[in-house]
Amino acid sequence: MTNKKRDMSWISQPWRSSLHRKTNHILVKVIVSIFLIGISYRLLFSRYGSGEKLLAPTTEILGRNSTDEGKCNLCNGVWMPNPSGPAYTNLTCRFIEDHQNCLMNGRPDRGYLHWGWKPYQCDLPPFDPYLFLDAMQNKNWAFIGDSILRNQIQSFLCLLSKAEEPVELYHSSDFKSRQWQFQKHNLTVSLIWTPFLVRADIFEDENGVSDAPIQLHLDSLDQSWAGTYPKFDYVVISGGQWFLKHAVYRENNSIVGCHYCPNKTYAELGYEFSYRKTLELVFRHITNLVGKDIPVVIFRTWTPSHFENGQWFDGGICNRTAPYKEGEFNGSNVDQVMREIELREFEKAKKVMESSGKSNFLKLLDTYQLAVMRPDGHVGSYRRFHKDKKGKVQYDCLHWCVPGPIDAWNDIIMEMVLK
Repeated sequence: MTNKKRDMSWISQPWRSSLHRKTNHILVKVIVSIFLIGISYRLLFSRYGSGEKLLAPTTEILGRNSTDEGKCNLCNGVWMPNPSGPAYTNLTCRFIEDHQNCLMNGRPDRGYLHWGWKPYQCDLPPFDPYLFLDAMQNKNWAFIGDSILRNQIQSFLCLLSKAEEPVELYHSSDFKSRQWQFQKHNLTVSLIWTPFLVRADIFEDENGVSDAPIQLHLDSLDQSWAGTYPKFDYVVISGGQWFLKHAVYRENNSIVGCHYCPNKTYAELGYEFSYRKTLELVFRHITNLVGKDIPVVIFRTWTPSHFENGQWFDGGICNRTAPYKEGEFNGSNVDQVMREIELREFEKAKKVMESSGKSNFLKLLDTYQLAVMRPDGHVGSYRRFHKDKKGKVQYDCLHWCVPGPIDAWNDIIMEMVLK
């Protein structure tokens, strides 16, 4: 009994009670602190979704700004894991050309299909073909440019064909220019192949082998698009890698210079000269139609290639299986020069459109950042099926697998035109 009383009196001593209260007080503070830290962390990352912190430092994310209009910049973001994968496959879409059908051609890895584009300041909804077709009834679309635009339109048709299969209305003899119609919605989609946008005399065979330099007429637009341009409601247009080819430049049918001239009597003006002159002429044509019934023009920016250890003609390869992290690769010097020319000429044209109250009719689809971080999404060695895996294969590190990263470009287009 004495021992029990001694124990009870020890528990009831005032200093012990005080210590117990202090301990509880400290414990509550610790719990509250942990709770607040957790809430702060959740708020910090909630807008990017799970997993994005693996790809983009939070300090860079928080420093991003939206567009001048106060809207989210859809082209400024990061690639994030997307377990659900693509909206279609080569088995569900018949519009994939063989040389971009990587799944059919035996590409064994599937990781490149499980990434989604996430703008920093908003979510990008997946392409909704039903919503798009309903909104585009009785409209006329055109994709105007080179083989990258042809690459993109395959994705565009595959996404739309989930809701309705289009019927082909026309194709050129080489199938480079084509036209389809979604008859239930009376939506027409045209592909106009014009790799330079200006008039060009090209002396290449179907394998891209040339027996003479290209003749570029820098003061004359290619009428295959310029002559029909006003009839469209929406136009997606871009320049491309053809400007890096050997070419002789002409104005008023006279030679003014060249790029990589075989004949050194011509002035070496370089690809920057021809690209700038071409875009000046293209945007002048677009802005001169202000005041009439004009289409909404979506200018898509330069697409970088990802050749490593050489180029397409001397053994260059692209065999990566995951995206670059942000800032890991920003493109070659050529890529950055051409992109800078595009942005400068676009801004000049945009100001002209703004002065006439038509700024909404000229939009920038800046896919450069989306593309530059995806070395894993190219056709690579799967341009065609090769039974002999040890045989020498020429890599394509410019065009994209379909399905693949190029699908996100069309997700952005839908959001741009409908929102």
